[in-house]
Amino acid sequence: MLLYNVTLILDDAAANEWLQWMQDIHIPEVMATGMFVSNRLLKVLDSPNEGVTYCAQYVAESLENYNNYVDNFAPTLQADLNEKFKNRFVAYRTLMEFV
Repeated sequence: MLLYNVTLILDDAAANEWLQWMQDIHIPEVMATGMFVSNRLLKVLDSPNEGVTYCAQYVAESLENYNNYVDNFAPTLQADLNEKFKNRFVAYRTLMEFV
């Protein structure tokens, strides 16, 4: 099992709009790919960064599913995020393995 973590640091002014968009549109679209078995959205309370920090986490059963997502779905979904919130966030992605 793998955990795909996307950490986003958002401008304060974009945070509420982004949160609503994630819950209503983006996370359902990611889950509809069938590459992940579960997800969660967390707000970082002690972030040293300016703005608001969130972590979107998705659990994949295999590296094959994760790679399929990255190759076939992520470019379009990330482009949607970049278009809607251009210049209002910074994101970094991490892949982890459950031990």
